[in-house]
Amino acid sequence: MTLRNRILVLVAAVAALAVVAVASVLHASARAERRNETQPGGPKITAGRITLTAPGTMVFRNMAWGPHRDELTTVPAATPSGPRTASGLKCLRFYASSGTGVCLQAVHGTVTDTYRALILDAHLKETARYDVPGIPSRARVSPTGHFAAWTAFVGGDSYAGTNFSTRAAIVDTRTGKLIPTLESFRILKDGHAYRSADVNFWGVTFAADDRTFYATLATKGSTYLVRGDLRTRTVTTLHTNVECPSLSPDGTRIAYKKRVKGLPKDAPWHLYVLDLRTMRETSLAEPRSVDDQAVWRDDHTIVYAMPGDYGADLYSVPADGTDGARRISGAAVSPAFLR
Repeated sequence: MTLRNRILVLVAAVAALAVVAVASVLHASARAERRNETQPGGPKITAGRITLTAPGTMVFRNMAWGPHRDELTTVPAATPSGPRTASGLKCLRFYASSGTGVCLQAVHGTVTDTYRALILDAHLKETARYDVPGIPSRARVSPTGHFAAWTAFVGGDSYAGTNFSTRAAIVDTRTGKLIPTLESFRILKDGHAYRSADVNFWGVTFAADDRTFYATLATKGSTYLVRGDLRTRTVTTLHTNVECPSLSPDGTRIAYKKRVKGLPKDAPWHLYVLDLRTMRETSLAEPRSVDDQAVWRDDHTIVYAMPGDYGADLYSVPADGTDGARRISGAAVSPAFLR
């Protein structure tokens, strides 16, 4: 091939790549614009007033395309697929209990995004604000509303692999005192003090005593359920292969995702429930891999998000391992059930 022909081939290749790039940008732009249009066949959504003290309500991040996308939205918990009331407040992750909410947000900059956690009162009014050091992934509020927690990725962006780092923080919503990382807590592993530079924590869930919490501890390629003590600032390992724990309303069981051998590396989890008294595991009747910190609708039912056409859909499954999973709400994520 002559030099001239090589130059012509190179020019043609560059031109083809440019066409592909322009088409991709236009497609992405068109899709972004469609997100502001009401989703055909989607849920009915109207703006309205939301409070975090309405028993029997499910509050969640609305994922349906349209003017209320990403806003905190409510439906009656008994009819989760029914018409929605949108608040106007946008959150990436959310949770609420006893009239206190935590909303994790992105702040879009010209070069890069930053993130923050808002503590909300019962009327969604901001009472405190904290910087979050990375992409938010989990959020929780204690049953009393006195403590809030969040987890963020500070390196990597997926729990599926091993090349990531997380930061889990807890704040006293009454005093504003922040524990920016659980890595400052003393670790008791298998009855002995433990230290390692690779320690990661994520997925905090609270007990009702304003002292005890549970979380995931990762170190040396393994994960552990830990019980934490806010007064002594210690965490104690309880069980292996536990991620994103969620404590049941009666405080007796932990719902969590567990890595199962033979599943794909990018989707390695199944849902389980752990009895904290007997340490007996129950596999739930959800055959798909679940990457979420599940919530308890009540003492008998687990709710979690799965990928959907508009980001995510919510499913429920019995906590005793019987029956199967069912879709309860489309285009929704990060639910909290107000009691």
